[in-house]
Amino acid sequence: MNSKNISPIKVMIVDDHALIRQGLMKVLSLDPAIQVVTEAEDGGEAIEKALSMELDVILMDINMPQINGIMAVKKIRERMPDMAIIALTIHDQEEYLVELIQCGVSGYVLKDVRPDELITAIKKVANGESFIPAALTGKIFKELSRLTGGSKQPDPDMLTPRELEVLQEVANGLSNKEIAGKLFISEKTVKNHLTNIFQKCNVSDRTSAVLHGVKNNWIQL
Repeated sequence: MNSKNISPIKVMIVDDHALIRQGLMKVLSLDPAIQVVTEAEDGGEAIEKALSMELDVILMDINMPQINGIMAVKKIRERMPDMAIIALTIHDQEEYLVELIQCGVSGYVLKDVRPDELITAIKKVANGESFIPAALTGKIFKELSRLTGGSKQPDPDMLTPRELEVLQEVANGLSNKEIAGKLFISEKTVKNHLTNIFQKCNVSDRTSAVLHGVKNNWIQL
């Protein structure tokens, strides 16, 4: 397939600092698969543009005056539940991370993220996946486990043993390819298991599936 026929990922950058917006635009312009089509300097403008423009991914700063990023994410999610949103912030406290995920972000990156990692995050969420840096995955799920108290018990009929294995490896931060290699199954089989897990848990992405598993005490961290 000719790569020229593939539409670029349309991105909106939201940040109240013009210098940061310009820096992010410069970084993302290095990859022809990504196109920054607009920018916003506050949550209100982000909501307006998200609802009126054709976008694939929103790169959302969290700490902004008036309508902050968390409120903007919630408002956008109410109208556009499938929009891919990446939270961009300086915070890495566990409670803050969990709040962002619970309000509907598809990914999470810190502002000191490497350019290549940011590009990877955008491509993953545009493809319907979730993105959390490996260094933060354990912190997020452990905090969620602490908040829920691990009080719920697993329903043995909910997920098959193999689906539980796949979900556990997702929680461990492994990619589909890595899970396939570890469990000696094909990558397509992993995807099929994930599809079944999403349907059974009534979720649409990997992160939400793991959060569901942690809440129900199905997987160990």
